[in-house]
Amino acid sequence: MRRNLLKALCAFALLGASVAHAADAYVLKFATLAPAGSTWMKAFDAWGKELATRSQGRLVVKFYPGGISGDEPDMLRKLRFGQLQGAALSGHGIGEIFPPARILETPFLFRDHAEIDAVRAAIQPAIETGFRNNQYELVAWMEVGNIHFFSTQPLASLDELARRRIWQWQGDRFIDAFFDANGWSPVALPITEVYTGLSTGLVDTVVSTPLASIALQWAGKTPYMSTQPMATGIGAVVVSSKFYAGLPADLQALLKSTGAPLSQKLVADTRRDDLKALAVLEKMTRPMAGLQSVNMAEQTALSRKTVDALEAKKYLSAELDRQVDAALTRYRSGRK
Repeated sequence: MRRNLLKALCAFALLGASVAHAADAYVLKFATLAPAGSTWMKAFDAWGKELATRSQGRLVVKFYPGGISGDEPDMLRKLRFGQLQGAALSGHGIGEIFPPARILETPFLFRDHAEIDAVRAAIQPAIETGFRNNQYELVAWMEVGNIHFFSTQPLASLDELARRRIWQWQGDRFIDAFFDANGWSPVALPITEVYTGLSTGLVDTVVSTPLASIALQWAGKTPYMSTQPMATGIGAVVVSSKFYAGLPADLQALLKSTGAPLSQKLVADTRRDDLKALAVLEKMTRPMAGLQSVNMAEQTALSRKTVDALEAKKYLSAELDRQVDAALTRYRSGRK
């Protein structure tokens, strides 16, 4: 009788420990447009396993890749309602949280990745504060690659884009302003509808990165590609402030401590694989002869005009933009 009672007490104790452990478990539902098996998802999967291992199962990431949670505006809506707790976002999504960060995507602003790295490092604290003030915790920074023009037809010049059905990410005020400055009238679509749009002829030209073009299967529809990139697409790994605040201090620290290595891996892997994708596409596509030599002075002037207009609308921050200009000037002076 006593032995049975001891067994029962032990069983209850184990059950109580199990329930307590389950109560301490936190599930981070995380959405991304990155398809399964892509460069980005490989990095995210490794990150998720690291969090689960180092937290002993107390912090688990459940991924929703390939846009199954919808376009980025859909993801952000679900984050606000608590249906998701985290996401990997491109510049479009970042623009819905902290628009001033998109100054880093200004067309023809940077000459190379070294300039981007130097300037971003200078304004990183301001970016992190901007996210936090808008109810998101920035876990890691990332890139989506160098942005090129891809088209179903050859382009003689940038001016010809005024007569093309060029895709614009629906709701993207930043890229809309730059297209407007160039006199282009885009077709606004969610990113999830671009492949169908290319297939039906609703759009005939897109701006994308080589890596994304292959991953999203647009490459097979666009046999022409510009050789000179116009900008480098930014990205961010975020969690909602509500979810972050609800984590115990040790799990908050774990999540943040994995952010810097994740960022380094995402940026390095994206740059490496984007170059590989570019090499593949150079064999599959034909160069747009009219875009081989872009008038940089003209495009820089248009970019500045657009930045000024976006500052006036409070989409971009004049203060942060001046910090970017100053950091870029300092870096270029130091290279001479």
